[in-house]
Amino acid sequence: MSKTLLNKFLSKGVTQGRLGVVFADGSAQTYGEAAQGFPDIVIRLADSRVPRDIIMDPRLGAAEAFMDGRLIIEEGDVMGLVTLLRANNPWDQGGDIDPPSVLRRIGNAAGYAFEKVNDRISAKSNVAHHYDIGNDLYALMLDEEHWQYSCAYWPEGVETLGDAQTAKLAHIAAKLAIKPGQTVLDIGCGWGGMAIFLAKHYDVKVTGITLSEEQVALAQKRVEEAGVAHKVSIELVDYRDFAKAGRKFDRIVSVGMFEHVGQPQFETFFAACANLLTDDGVMLLHTIGRLGSPGSTDAFTRKYIFPGGYIPALSETVEASEKYRLLATDVETLRIHYGKTLRCWYANCMEHRDAIVDMYDERFFRMWTFYLAGAATVFEYGSMCNYQIQYTRSRHALPLTRDYIEAEEKRLLGG
Repeated sequence: MSKTLLNKFLSKGVTQGRLGVVFADGSAQTYGEAAQGFPDIVIRLADSRVPRDIIMDPRLGAAEAFMDGRLIIEEGDVMGLVTLLRANNPWDQGGDIDPPSVLRRIGNAAGYAFEKVNDRISAKSNVAHHYDIGNDLYALMLDEEHWQYSCAYWPEGVETLGDAQTAKLAHIAAKLAIKPGQTVLDIGCGWGGMAIFLAKHYDVKVTGITLSEEQVALAQKRVEEAGVAHKVSIELVDYRDFAKAGRKFDRIVSVGMFEHVGQPQFETFFAACANLLTDDGVMLLHTIGRLGSPGSTDAFTRKYIFPGGYIPALSETVEASEKYRLLATDVETLRIHYGKTLRCWYANCMEHRDAIVDMYDERFFRMWTFYLAGAATVFEYGSMCNYQIQYTRSRHALPLTRDYIEAEEKRLLGG
């Protein structure tokens, strides 16, 4: 029965490009036809339970079968497999790679309930789950200079990951409209890349905060090595606790952190930001976002990648922030920039496959590359994007037009 349902699902879901499937009983089926721009993939299902697992929840079922060596890719790779499935069902044309499943809907409902639990204790645990797995992995995957684990920015002519991450930092810095002598707070500072960039290019004092012990240790070291320790401090603290200290900052930046806040904590986050920002301050929020209406985190991501996380729709983000009279003065949607970034990370991981397997094991490597492949293609064909939202508390805090952003970017990049 499960084999029949999977056959119907794939027959409908793959029409361009070819997917060959060898089932556990030795039978084989080819779905779709060769088409330019679409990969050809062959997979083998090692046991009769794999079709059932995929039908129950395509993302989690396929991921765990792949991780456990029960779904074997005979021709192509996991990036090609996920690309084939998503490219045939683009979100903006009404596509959906998930068949209707009562059990999947129940799982999503349970997951949404889990997302509500992201207090101080669970938040630190959730961050550690992903970011404290070892800096050595990220050293192999990320750009060498900035260690940016967030969407890069790919203007025309930019071809390397390093240059794209530099362009991202300049793009964000330009939107902050920084003035000499100001104070900057970096919420979710990662390994200090943004803080170091700002300290090198501006006469400012930067405070970076994170919940990852691994990140704090390396960020502090990187700050010292960059020669900006007199301008940058990195602290291990929850943004909620930090906001209680009564400090004020002229500028606040948060890159790739809001996805970890959790939907029920949105108002708490923006209340903290409003309390931390001076009356004429400026804030820039860079976050993964959900195109269309609010949704829920899929089971694979929730279980293996970002427990407690939630990708926000623009509507619910702005709704939460406007309650604290934070004015959304500029909103930009980065559509496929993250797809390009994730493909670079995937390529780096494939290049360093043996080293990553030695650090962890084969199952971890398959899990991690499935995550990167799924993430890349969901930005290219699925329902995800990145939002950059600029906030102020005063309508007079910024120039009347956006010209200053482009001018400052050019200055920072030497253009």
